[in-house]
Amino acid sequence: MRRVTDGNRNISAILAFILIPISGFAMDVYVPSFPAMVHDLGTSVSNVRLTMTIFLISYGVSQLFVGSIIDSYGRYKLGLASLAAFIVTNLVIVSTHSIELIFVMRALQGFLISIIMVSKRSLFIDVFEGDKQKHYTSLLSVVWSAAPVIAPFLGGYLQHVFAWRANFYFLAIYTFVMLLLELSYSGETLARTKPFHLASVVNTYKKMITAPDFAYGIVVLGLSYSMAIIFGMSAPFFIENVFHYSPVVTGYAALSSGVALLLGGMLSKSMIARNFMAKLIIANLLQAVFAIAMFVTAGWFSSIYAIMFFVISLHFLMGFMYNIYFTYCLTRFPENAGVSGGITSGGGYIVTSFFSYLLANTLNIHNQQTFAISYIVLIILIGVMLLLLRRYLNSKKIYQQVAGNM
Repeated sequence: MRRVTDGNRNISAILAFILIPISGFAMDVYVPSFPAMVHDLGTSVSNVRLTMTIFLISYGVSQLFVGSIIDSYGRYKLGLASLAAFIVTNLVIVSTHSIELIFVMRALQGFLISIIMVSKRSLFIDVFEGDKQKHYTSLLSVVWSAAPVIAPFLGGYLQHVFAWRANFYFLAIYTFVMLLLELSYSGETLARTKPFHLASVVNTYKKMITAPDFAYGIVVLGLSYSMAIIFGMSAPFFIENVFHYSPVVTGYAALSSGVALLLGGMLSKSMIARNFMAKLIIANLLQAVFAIAMFVTAGWFSSIYAIMFFVISLHFLMGFMYNIYFTYCLTRFPENAGVSGGITSGGGYIVTSFFSYLLANTLNIHNQQTFAISYIVLIILIGVMLLLLRRYLNSKKIYQQVAGNM
């Protein structure tokens, strides 16, 4: 079996960065097609939203145990098999008119994408060390943010020119190309496999989850990303059904949101040496200011431009906070990179799937005011978690240690 060595380390890292956005593409590329799917499949709005929620739950839950599997059996072969199976699931989706079968395929896709993502994130822990490792792990979430920028924008045009099934054809083609490249240039990165002992795995999970700074981070990440998912679940319906714009406009709106998220992550990376806790608290307070202003001004003016101004501002701050804590959690337990990466991302997505689906359907988001309420709820919950985190850091007197890790 081919291994990643000094000779192919750089090309393997490049391929990993190209593949990392696949989870975002799987989630977001078909967002502008939500209204068309409701019509074409003869189903409800909540059912179409549920296709995303099912993916998120499967993706999140799978990552909780996938990390220990790839730490025990390796990354490369499992990753290749998952890429091949993911292609098949997309071809099944484009060939069916059954929403129930799409539910099943989306659940399977969540599991397959979790294997791919955890394997590729682990590469940077496996083959790099020190500052280079921190640089690449910080860059991970910035690269991952490219998918929310590109995917809905591309999906809007695919829907406008072709139909909603074109999104899943795109996913199949993209994955097929990456499978060929992985077969040609990449390889195994795990130096030594760890025997799979259930008791040892349980102890590792317990050690991570009971570390308050790590556990709070998972919740903060999940609540933060809920903002983007709620926007994705709700934007197509109010843009296309309330404001009567085309799916292309939905794509541009999502593009604006994604660019804001990406820029926030890039700013965070440039401020990596600044105080960890201060960055998070200031960003959370600024989010509260924008969300309250969004709610208050809804009675004076409400348009797609006003909504997008606040969405862009809030998502910029969300990307900033997400990158800070994602980097911290990902490097918190380097001796168990696969498991910690899986718990970080998986736990965050479980939190995201719960709160995004709950708020999107409970509030029936259709205007600026209901959007603002969803953001305010999430920001308050994030603020509570940050206060708990600060109390913990104060009690352990590890501010300097955290700052050093960042």
